[in-house]
Amino acid sequence: MLDVLIAGAGPAGSVAATLLARTGARVLIVDRETFPRDKLCGDTINPGLVALLKSIDLWGGPLERAPALAGMLLTGPSERVEGRYGSGVTGRAIVRRELDAWLLDRAVAAGARFEPGEIVRGPLLDDSHGVPVVRGLVLARRGQGSQTRVPAAMTIGADGRRSVLARALGLSHHPARPRRWAFGAYATGIEGLSDVGEMHIRPGGYLGIAPLGGGLANVCAVTGPRPVGPTPRAVVHHAIAQDPSIASRFARATFDDRISVLGPLAVETSAPGVDGLLLAGDAAGFVDPMTGDGLHIAIRGAVLAAREVLTVLEAGSFDGSVARLAEARRDAFGGKVRFNRFVRTLVDGRWSIRLAERAAAIAPGLIRHAVRYAGDAA
Repeated sequence: MLDVLIAGAGPAGSVAATLLARTGARVLIVDRETFPRDKLCGDTINPGLVALLKSIDLWGGPLERAPALAGMLLTGPSERVEGRYGSGVTGRAIVRRELDAWLLDRAVAAGARFEPGEIVRGPLLDDSHGVPVVRGLVLARRGQGSQTRVPAAMTIGADGRRSVLARALGLSHHPARPRRWAFGAYATGIEGLSDVGEMHIRPGGYLGIAPLGGGLANVCAVTGPRPVGPTPRAVVHHAIAQDPSIASRFARATFDDRISVLGPLAVETSAPGVDGLLLAGDAAGFVDPMTGDGLHIAIRGAVLAAREVLTVLEAGSFDGSVARLAEARRDAFGGKVRFNRFVRTLVDGRWSIRLAERAAAIAPGLIRHAVRYAGDAA
């Protein structure tokens, strides 16, 4: 029987699989997609994630070649502040298609097995002792109707913000506010790109621009629950056209044909798992991407989940595993999650944006410190 069955081959699932396989655990990763695959994301990793990946010996390949990001440019309707991480600390700009495929390759190289085309239908539950325990997964091969029950000593749910497992177990929900939608595209020919990411905050949403090197940039418009525009492309162009200073930079820009849509964004969970199953990555809670630390939180959460899985396998008991993981998550980034919630609430209204702009004008150092904090470089 498998030691660990992991639903989801994204960064969280792959990192957890790598750490577990290195210990000799028998690990199987399943995902409905075939890799490499495209993924809507800001395509950046912050300095904190750079340090984490280096600390667990997951650095190299496309990460070493990726353009460095030295900080963030934040603008409002009338103010702008550029915050740099300082001391030679940088993040990276890397397309998720490349990052995810490379991390999955590292997991397979460590000894994990990967099966694409497997759709997670739900947890394999055992309630013979009166308390439901997850004993694996129920899977369906893509394009086929039959289902397969795959048992495992432990299961990790790393199947994303719309996690089938978290929802089936009653662990996740969308908060009532704010409800945002993201529209992502790639463009070339944008003027004024530099070595910093950009976040342009306006009433009702924000526009992120990440330079990816070679003149290519990720452009992501995040809106409220009623995006303006009849098509996803129109939504992105409307977000750009709202501000003449931004629109002028796109005068000669050419967009890729693909526009990705994701939402509602924020997802919260009541617990990071149940007996027999632990959540990792966005499945354990998806934060609004504005602060740029979502991928760091997702992967650090996967590291914590993998460590707890090893504890369970060594002890042969689920007792206390969920509570220990919850405490470890609070200790690791409880403050960052609260910061993220504060920021996403702050930019939700016209008046709060004006107050934030006034603070930026009076004390820009506070904004620069917030950039370093969000990037885990403070």
